[in-house]
Amino acid sequence: MAIPLVPQLLRNHLSELAEQNQRIDGRGQWESREIDLQTNVLPNAEGSAMVTMGDTIVYAGVKFQIMTPYPDRPNQGGLMCSAEVRPVAGRNWEAGPPSPESIELGRVVDRGIRESGCIDVDDLCIIPGEKAWQVILDLFAVSDDGNLFDAFALAGIAALRTAVVPEVKFEVSDTDRPLPVSKTPIMCSYHKVGGRYVYDADGREELGGDERIHITLGDNDNVHSLQKGLKGIFTASEFAEIMEHAKSRCGELRDLVHGSE
Repeated sequence: MAIPLVPQLLRNHLSELAEQNQRIDGRGQWESREIDLQTNVLPNAEGSAMVTMGDTIVYAGVKFQIMTPYPDRPNQGGLMCSAEVRPVAGRNWEAGPPSPESIELGRVVDRGIRESGCIDVDDLCIIPGEKAWQVILDLFAVSDDGNLFDAFALAGIAALRTAVVPEVKFEVSDTDRPLPVSKTPIMCSYHKVGGRYVYDADGREELGGDERIHITLGDNDNVHSLQKGLKGIFTASEFAEIMEHAKSRCGELRDLVHGSE
């Protein structure tokens, strides 16, 4: 399939910049856009956060409902994560049912959080085999200028770490309690732009880029999830360089989350 003229011209420009070790917005190869994180921003949610990453703006909200435990896990509650990106976020998004892209966003964020084990699903059990808490993490994009994956993941874990289980509202007990979140998994995403990988690609770099990779690391730099997107390959040396940067950057973002609590 032929590549549209504008993306092809953009790709050529990005390649020329890469040869000069430059990026389209003036950042270095591994440099992030400015990030702002705020928590408790949605009054009707049990936990919430807003992340601004350049011109990308997202919200995360946590709510709870009572579920019947699955037969093979009678002592466990559940976690459900979904991402919604409407046309208000950018011209590339359309109204209607969730697109494959938004479904992928929700699943990749969900996997990083779920595989970290940061939420003790056994602690969510109310009555074994009968009642348990289901944690619902909703992600919503207000503005998409690239790297929704990292923005959603950062807002998601920040919202979960500030969430309160509404036990009084559901008549489970006389007092509410914080949702116990024992870890802080952080995602860092890298996009191949102009023949090299860069961190935190903006909208133009995503449009003119190639394959991408998403890495979620835990508190001790252990890998909770690793997801590759789009067609293409990366070499062992490229992956080693990406991983070293991810370890450093995930630590910085983890400190940002802890400082917002």
